[in-house]
Amino acid sequence: MKIIYEDQYLIVVDKPAGLSVLPDGWEKDSDYLVKRLEEQYGKIFIVHRLDKITSGVMVFARDAETHRALNIQFENHDAQKTYHAILEGNPKWDEKVAKYPLRTDVGKKHRTAVDDKNGKPSETRFRVIKRNQESALVEAKPMTGRTHQIRVHAYALGHPLVEDVLYGARDRYGF
Repeated sequence: MKIIYEDQYLIVVDKPAGLSVLPDGWEKDSDYLVKRLEEQYGKIFIVHRLDKITSGVMVFARDAETHRALNIQFENHDAQKTYHAILEGNPKWDEKVAKYPLRTDVGKKHRTAVDDKNGKPSETRFRVIKRNQESALVEAKPMTGRTHQIRVHAYALGHPLVEDVLYGARDRYGF
């Protein structure tokens, strides 16, 4: 984990893939990001999360007032999240908006699924950045914040994330 920025209100971290943000429900004794940060900084407040397998920038508040102010920004869509991902296959589109209602904790693997009847409204905007013969690098902007949203929307569009076997990808590279 690399600290990108810190002041009296915020800590901004580059979270590596493979490190959980919170304690892992399956591996009780495993290391996690909040534990590391609190050992160094004391009490911190989580503003948003990333999946264990996802790397990226995370913002943490150092006090309750800052936490609330940041939460309001996310609720009002004043703050935006942008992800880069590699999709299996080569989509026929350059840009695509996925609007599929999602329901979490489906089945034994606790995955998220498209559910037209009981799902919550969800939207992700995809844009192809670079194409390869068997894959495409995309920018993904979730407009809502559902669990595994980008992963499920990519799968629903017929192009799961490379190596995301939980959502239909092939295990081609052994990541």
